[in-house]
Amino acid sequence: MYHLATLVPAIRRVKLPLTRDQLMLLMAAINEIFLGIDTYLAHSISGTIRPFEWIPIFFGPIAGGLLLIAGLIALARRSIANLIATLTLLASAVVGILGAYFHLARALLPDAPTGQQATVGLVVWAPPILGPLTFALVGLLGISAAWREDAADSGTLRLIRGARLSLPYSKTRAYFFIVGMAALATVISAVLDHARTGFVNPWLWLPTAVGVFATVVACVLGALDRPSTTDLWTYAAAMGLMIGVGLVGALLHVNQNLTAQGVVTTERFIRGAPFLAPLLFCNIGGLGFIALLDPREER
Repeated sequence: MYHLATLVPAIRRVKLPLTRDQLMLLMAAINEIFLGIDTYLAHSISGTIRPFEWIPIFFGPIAGGLLLIAGLIALARRSIANLIATLTLLASAVVGILGAYFHLARALLPDAPTGQQATVGLVVWAPPILGPLTFALVGLLGISAAWREDAADSGTLRLIRGARLSLPYSKTRAYFFIVGMAALATVISAVLDHARTGFVNPWLWLPTAVGVFATVVACVLGALDRPSTTDLWTYAAAMGLMIGVGLVGALLHVNQNLTAQGVVTTERFIRGAPFLAPLLFCNIGGLGFIALLDPREER
């Protein structure tokens, strides 16, 4: 179903240059590139980047470039492009899972007395455990977009050499679930970051509330086979709030990193409030709106 046309019927007369899946793959490529940049900024805080910490930094732009190349190849040979994209995105998932493991290991003290090996304080001040999992979520999103659905909303994916894979739900509903998981990971990361300030500013609870709301709404929509117009408007409102909170948060983070005279200093932007982190809310909101586009793909 073309959910966005249900909300705005006039959108049916608009011819988009890219299909929904192509837009999702483009978003996956952009995300990979920015994940590499964000990882570089995060790993620079220590002052010295260890050899293995360069892996996600280099992998992000390389993966994004490969996905863009795969998109061009798909214009003539989609099966080859899908294979390139799938291998790249699987590698992204591996990088994300390994990164989460290494971050978790930094948050634990196995030699500490019983009850002190893992504490809330250690988790809050440790490297963000869920941060690397963004690579895995991007991989899941990209793989879902790479393989064509044999018929719109059928849940059957066409694989290599005519093989087909039947899913328990349509690709549209899968996108909703992915958006919900991404929103959950984003809000948990935001809570852990803001916990370092003790939530002394009550406005810091706003992104938490909006993130939880978006998570619940996206997952509920994914569970519905035929959502009502009210359901879709609620979902659109949640995604709009995510974008709004992200933009405001980014401006506030940038403002906090400026000196009293409004001067930009590199050190404050590296060690201060992460100015790219709030844009994850915008990213999720954008993906959420793309999921509402027409699932049909012209041959």
